[in-house]
Amino acid sequence: MNDNKVSHHQTLSDANDSVLVVIDVQQSFLDKLSPEQVSPLTNRIRWIVQMAGKMDIPLVVTAEDIPESGSTVSQVAEVFPVGTREHNKMSFGLAGDPAILSAVNATGRKTAVLVGLETDVCVMQSALGLLGHGYRVVVLSDASASPGPCHEQGLRRLENAGVVISTVKGTFYEWVRTLDFADEHLEAEIWTGERPEGINL
Repeated sequence: MNDNKVSHHQTLSDANDSVLVVIDVQQSFLDKLSPEQVSPLTNRIRWIVQMAGKMDIPLVVTAEDIPESGSTVSQVAEVFPVGTREHNKMSFGLAGDPAILSAVNATGRKTAVLVGLETDVCVMQSALGLLGHGYRVVVLSDASASPGPCHEQGLRRLENAGVVISTVKGTFYEWVRTLDFADEHLEAEIWTGERPEGINL
């Protein structure tokens, strides 16, 4: 087995080394999913964006062909930190766009946590491109999607390539690590309050 793959899978995601990458959460892609998938998916993406913000984890956002397909859906975009730039992505893999790759590089982080659409196309090609540039890449399986069987097929391709497949809950707890960190950075309501559909802690 590839030693690099082993080390990637045996390492917890560190909040201080992570960048969250939100890929193409646009209405045109959400419309391809079954209606019951959409709200839980966008809730999880929205929530992990908010948690990343609370833990000072930088955010890189892409949207495919914005003039033609529109921007990130408002449910997610409205929780982006002030000043967040939405990169217009014209290549399926973000590493094929020098400006977007530069934005990821500029964070100084080496673990790229990916969410968005579609698992077997833009998420997959972005993940493999980032692997090729030396990143440890994590794809959150419950915060990414493709229609029909393509989601699971995309996840298998990613895992076989050495990408870590995790979940919103799992990666959140990897970022938090300790109750002391949680007490310092997060409000008590995160644990005790009502959570959106799709968020389980």
